[in-house]
Amino acid sequence: MTEQSEHTLDPQNWEEFRQLGHQMMDDMLDYLQTLREKPVWQPIPDDVKNHFKESLPMSGSSETAVYEDFKQTILPYPLGNTHPRFWGWVIGTGTPLGMLAELLTGAISAQVGGAEHIGTYVELQVLNWLKEIMGFPADASGILISGASMANFVGLTVARNTKAPVDIRKVGLQGDLPRMVLYTSVEAHSCHQKNAEVLGLGRDSIRFIPVDENYQIKLDALRQAIEADKAAGYLPFCVIGSAGTVKTGAYDDLNALADLCAEHNLWLHIDGAFGALVAFTEQSKYLINGMERADSLAFDMHKWMSLPFEAACVLVKSRAAHYNTFTLTPDYLAHGDRGASGAKVWLTDYGLQLSRSFRALKVWMALKTHGVEQIGNSIQMNIEQTQYLVSLIERSPELECTAPAPLNIVCFRYVQSGLSPEALDALNKELLLRLHESGVALVSNATINGQYCLRMANVNHRSSYADFDMLVEKVVELGRALAVAQS
Repeated sequence: MTEQSEHTLDPQNWEEFRQLGHQMMDDMLDYLQTLREKPVWQPIPDDVKNHFKESLPMSGSSETAVYEDFKQTILPYPLGNTHPRFWGWVIGTGTPLGMLAELLTGAISAQVGGAEHIGTYVELQVLNWLKEIMGFPADASGILISGASMANFVGLTVARNTKAPVDIRKVGLQGDLPRMVLYTSVEAHSCHQKNAEVLGLGRDSIRFIPVDENYQIKLDALRQAIEADKAAGYLPFCVIGSAGTVKTGAYDDLNALADLCAEHNLWLHIDGAFGALVAFTEQSKYLINGMERADSLAFDMHKWMSLPFEAACVLVKSRAAHYNTFTLTPDYLAHGDRGASGAKVWLTDYGLQLSRSFRALKVWMALKTHGVEQIGNSIQMNIEQTQYLVSLIERSPELECTAPAPLNIVCFRYVQSGLSPEALDALNKELLLRLHESGVALVSNATINGQYCLRMANVNHRSSYADFDMLVEKVVELGRALAVAQS
């Protein structure tokens, strides 16, 4: 009999591997505990970049050697979003609990597309909790997904299929189907254009409606656009409202949008990527009045819930519309009544993915551990810290806010009399780069009324009020040095 070789990817020595695992855990907890002692961001040296041009490893190294490689070449050079003074873009910070939840998720390695196992029940409970928080009915549908861009994609797909006058899944966007048109504000996230393009609607099917002085969509302009498209023989089908715009954190008048959609029989989808999460607060949830009237809602949990990437959700009020948009059951995935295939709900019937990670576990653990109140308190703290930053800017003669700051985002810039608009733009562009390179703080940029600005977006549960003092002090210091150099 020929001898057969057997191979496994499990450790050759479990005890040594266990010790390495404990070392990894201790190192990462030390890393998180000492974040304030590190720069927010630092440039990646060329030799480190070149390290990642190595050829494909045909034979492996020890786990210990690979971990040492990680510590030397990966750990020191993150984007910095775990740091207390990271306020660039709207990127969450994560938590130690979330890190441990990811460990548990990796150990279980659950595939939560379908079949009868506990992962499905955990996700269904999480969805029920999220529906309650967001004001959606208990019989609404939903699914956890990678991020708000994909959550918006799912919501828009359901809207397109539901409002189309033909069976889109059967015939597609073919024949004499009138152009289907959707509407959103000029402040909306870029993912909506990308989604419209991928869904076959095309960018010419999006109407970007102007905003008012508060960066809210202009309702009169929206109404006029809808009526003009109807008169032209087009098919208006969806309005995308914003609950927290990406540039300034503005909220559209969601009740007014719901009224307008009801009047014209349009689907109301709300992009609440981070802004929907004010639902966790008592003081600020008034901002989302009317959100519960939406037909679908997209939001992230790796932003203001501080979960590790990736964790987002889309809720759809009509379970039938959601299910009918995505359900497909080949014979090899036949749903049974008993055994491992006997699940009543297969979550793959509500989205594109068949292979789905166990995202729900970290959401479940966070809600069970922190509760709505603690998460809401952290969100409200960020909103109040933002107003504190506004007050610091208003007290400084060398800084100015360039847009309203209703939520957690502040657009501002360094100013100096005697400098032309072009010179001020150039100064602030260089200031931003030097701020990054200083390692003190990280903010992003925006263009407001043609002016280049710094943009602080606060979804950071680790930030303190003193951190914003440091930000202002550093911006003024850098601005003064640049102004002197230009004079």
